[in-house]
Amino acid sequence: MGFTIAEMWEKMGFIATAVVVILGVMSVYVVAISIERLIVFIKAKAQSRSYAMLIQDLLKQGKYREAADAALQFKHSHIARIIRSGLLEFIKGNILDDPEAKAKGACASYDILGAVNRAIEKSGAREMAGMRRGLAGLATVGSTAPFVGLFGTVFGIINSFQGMAAEGSGGLGSVSAGIAEALVTTGAGIGVAIVAVLLYNFFISKVDALQVDTNESALEILDVLVKRQDEPVAVSPVKAES
Repeated sequence: MGFTIAEMWEKMGFIATAVVVILGVMSVYVVAISIERLIVFIKAKAQSRSYAMLIQDLLKQGKYREAADAALQFKHSHIARIIRSGLLEFIKGNILDDPEAKAKGACASYDILGAVNRAIEKSGAREMAGMRRGLAGLATVGSTAPFVGLFGTVFGIINSFQGMAAEGSGGLGSVSAGIAEALVTTGAGIGVAIVAVLLYNFFISKVDALQVDTNESALEILDVLVKRQDEPVAVSPVKAES
């Protein structure tokens, strides 16, 4: 038996072949998730920066409704959705605090800034969970791929010794090719695991960085609203999310 990849593939048993196919599927999954997450993070960062620049003047002018509606233009920005939820809660609270609204029995006054903070926290938790989507799969591949490869190796070595026993021959030369074939699956499993773990750690660091940016943006919005909470808010229809 030769030691080239093609020759070993032709001589592989069913178990070893199945293990290599499974590892191939794992590697494709790792690549697909990595590309998808990278695109999501790049778009989220770029659009969040654009949204933050857009609403600066709107917030200074007290145009909270316009700032909230502007978030709908940035569908890939997690910060835009978080800030929108806080602004909508702030607008709602100001409407409910309006004397005319109270006279009509709309609702009693309540803690506006507390409601805004809760809305931002809930939206932020949801957005961060979305940013982590697929990363658990990378962690799973990183932790299980070596064992999948080892599974194939164990069966490959068993087959080598069974073949040696059936032929009645001994010596390292009679089983070396079979052991080499078996070790291919372990090598493949370790290779897939290394790539998956490296990518997982890379994306987790990106998520952590995005979360820091999100917290800073939320605090900045809260600071603005604290300073302007007594200012009147113009009431106009809220644009629905498409």
